Amino acid sequence: MTLELTLFALRVVSGGLLLIILILLFAAIWRDYRSAVRQIELTRRVYGRLVELDTDDDNPAISRRAFPLMPITSFGRAPTNSIVLDDDFASSEHCVVALRGGQWWLEDRSSRNGTTINGVLINQPVIVTTGDIIGIGQLRFRLELEA
Repeated sequence: MTLELTLFALRVVSGGLLLIILILLFAAIWRDYRSAVRQIELTRRVYGRLVELDTDDDNPAISRRAFPLMPITSFGRAPTNSIVLDDDFASSEHCVVALRGGQWWLEDRSSRNGTTINGVLINQPVIVTTGDIIGIGQLRFRLELEA
């Protein structure tokens, strides 16, 4: 075997090794990318919706707007909330609906005027289910969970 043939063989082997390393690096990056995308999709998954009910006392079942229900959905006047409320009786950070241990919980965030569930004022976190009416100030929201 001549020196030139040996150098050529070494170049081919090193080129092949470099190609294998690049393929493995690409595969690792692709796997991490897919994992990150799955995590983001899980946090963006909609678990149901909150339907704002009309304040008409004659027919409270008429809906006005619907909001997606996320694993943590916050209500209040502050723009940082998931659902920003335009109600003078709502606090900046009024309440939170959160998924914990497979159940949905409603928690008042020490709001001045309180939060109601089906017309009952709450003072501690309570479990909520489909059809419950959440009252915040003068607004009412019906909870519709995904089946």
